[in-house]
Amino acid sequence: MSRVDFHLHTTHSDGSCTPAEVIELAAKAGVTALAITDHDITTGIPEAAAAGKARGIEIIPGIEISSLLGGSELHMLGYFLDYEDARLNDRLTRLRESRHRRNPQIIERLQAAGIGITYDEVRALAGTDSVGRPHIARVLMEKGVVSSAKEAFNLWLADGRPAYVPRELPTPAEAILWIKEAKGLAVLAHPTWVKTTEGTLTDLVRKLKADGLDGVEVHYSTHTPRQTRDYLALAKQQGLLVTGGSDFHGLTKPDIDVGIGKGSLHVPNSLLDTMKRAVARQ
Repeated sequence: MSRVDFHLHTTHSDGSCTPAEVIELAAKAGVTALAITDHDITTGIPEAAAAGKARGIEIIPGIEISSLLGGSELHMLGYFLDYEDARLNDRLTRLRESRHRRNPQIIERLQAAGIGITYDEVRALAGTDSVGRPHIARVLMEKGVVSSAKEAFNLWLADGRPAYVPRELPTPAEAILWIKEAKGLAVLAHPTWVKTTEGTLTDLVRKLKADGLDGVEVHYSTHTPRQTRDYLALAKQQGLLVTGGSDFHGLTKPDIDVGIGKGSLHVPNSLLDTMKRAVARQ
């Protein structure tokens, strides 16, 4: 059975597999089309495109941009964008620079708690310009401080924990604008994670649609069947595209596999054609 997966991360952000390795996993899972959606960076797309061509897998240029809603992060996925767009990449560079200002502060808080860790170690493990908390979590795992990335976040790195430091981020409307100006489709990622500051999720989605939102990630590895039904109804009610993906990362989310998520994920193949028609109308 052929599959599609529109949410995948590589070593160019916080994934543990190279783009080529992700393509190999996709081929084994029967995936025929996928999107590389690294956090705040697009440099993994050329390698993925080359590997995809060799394997007969269609590669959709994508991105996952972090934004700030109230005091919490909200992630925006971009699809079919011009990943070589100079304005987009300048904006993404500035966004990554905000990580580099934040990360040493996280390290200092961990050191103050008696944990032997340096930012040089984190950057060496990351091997990319898009360094984030998942890389810090992996170093903590390697040092035996925690047994999993989930534990690292729960004990140290999540909002409200001892080493948490807020980021400088665009607003959701700005993230949508960045994607739209790069000729892409803007999609709200994993709505189950969204923390609304005012009103309901429906209120927020209605506002984001007015800002240019194109779709909602309905099918997702950790969505329950009821959540999937609710988000599908919400997307249809608001006249928005439906998308889906595994959010594969590799080591930091070891229970999530390419194409199938936790085993039961199914992203309808027909969504790809709908997305293509939508981007052609822009």
